[in-house]
Amino acid sequence: MIFHQITAGGCQSYLVGCEATLAAALIDPELGQLDRYRALVAQEGLHLRYVIDTHTHADHFSASKALAAAFAIPAVMFRTGAAPHATLRLDDGDMLIVGKLKLQALHTPGHTADSMCLVMADRVFTGDTLLIGGTGRTDLPSGDPDQLFDSLFGKLLALPPALLVFPAHDYKGRSHSTLAAEIAENPRLQKTERSAFIAMMRELNLAAPTHLTEALRTNMSGGKTVAQLLADAGAVVPFVAQAELARRLASRANDLIVLDVREESAFVAGHIPGAINLPRGQLELRVNAAFPDPSVRIVTVCEFGKISTLAAATLRELGFLRTAALEGGMTTWRDAGLPNEVP
Repeated sequence: MIFHQITAGGCQSYLVGCEATLAAALIDPELGQLDRYRALVAQEGLHLRYVIDTHTHADHFSASKALAAAFAIPAVMFRTGAAPHATLRLDDGDMLIVGKLKLQALHTPGHTADSMCLVMADRVFTGDTLLIGGTGRTDLPSGDPDQLFDSLFGKLLALPPALLVFPAHDYKGRSHSTLAAEIAENPRLQKTERSAFIAMMRELNLAAPTHLTEALRTNMSGGKTVAQLLADAGAVVPFVAQAELARRLASRANDLIVLDVREESAFVAGHIPGAINLPRGQLELRVNAAFPDPSVRIVTVCEFGKISTLAAATLRELGFLRTAALEGGMTTWRDAGLPNEVP
């Protein structure tokens, strides 16, 4: 078997490939590692057949939708997964065949209602059902400690104890474990009575994941993250360096308009000399009146350089093809001691 474990922070994803046929599957991919996955697939000469999420992730952004589109392959989840882009949905016991490799779905609800593990001949990919030295939490949407108890003690831990355990997360630099080691050493698995296990899980009082709302929104709907929106916008607009804009504003031959897209209160507190204020929220409705000449050269400005990038992309899409965004924003402009007009 061709096998790669890809670590990104605490997230673990896995590329498994058949040596004989070069067919492959990618398990629990993370959006920030897209280029790395593509490089590994190309490096190994693999034909990626499936991209699989073991559950709806609440703490990172899944790359399944993007990879499924890029490789024209199915995105796989358990049948109750909410993501609309999952085109292949598995039932408990269903099997995926990847060349000569076989991955069998084991429905293990508890961390989430759609959690599943993927069982192979010598290993099991446990998602967030079973972690090294722990288990998935049950206090997030669709989590249920009673279901997790059944999934662990009634299903997962009944598998051969020699199976290697590869979870979807580990924050201590560990790569894998075994079922036998977890049964013997995992403190949460020592609570073998249902009531004690449920009480333990309900008393964990864990902090919410940093990106909980955005991760659930994007992973459940297939929508874009804010970072994706900014990256998409940044890919279709040019930028103007702050020193270059300052030089042009000081030149009598200046031929551009500085468009400050912050709210009026921020604009009047200080802005680039000569700038025009048109808040981002009003841009589409007022731009025709503000700029009757679509050939005008525009440089958009905001506080940190993000909203101005989105605004520049919108203006170019509307036909103002000489629009650019100021690199950075007013914060760095002021820090650099560049002219700041305060009425």
